[in-house]
Amino acid sequence: MSPADHRVDLLYGTLDLLILRTLVYGPSHGHAIARYVRHVSEDALRIETGSLYPALHKLEGRGWIAAEWKKSDKGKRARYYRLTLTGRKQLALQQSRWEQLAVAMARVLRPAD
Repeated sequence: MSPADHRVDLLYGTLDLLILRTLVYGPSHGHAIARYVRHVSEDALRIETGSLYPALHKLEGRGWIAAEWKKSDKGKRARYYRLTLTGRKQLALQQSRWEQLAVAMARVLRPAD
């Protein structure tokens, strides 16, 4: 199997959670968010540009993240996103729901004997 065969398609709603969780560590531009998720997931999760930027705009519209233009490490102009207080609350809520779902899935996939 190639590494691509081990990648996981993101379930609906998980992209928001991944973005919010990544921004806990501080402001970041879109490419860095995608790179971080890919690195931490050991290449199992890849966020495509066509999904990332619409999600960032949606989160900004909801007030969960805020954005500003800055220069990147490479000296190029980039839009940096940061988590807002409302976004932190939403992250806690979504993370709790995801953990509950993971426990329920584990019960179904590995039922007690």
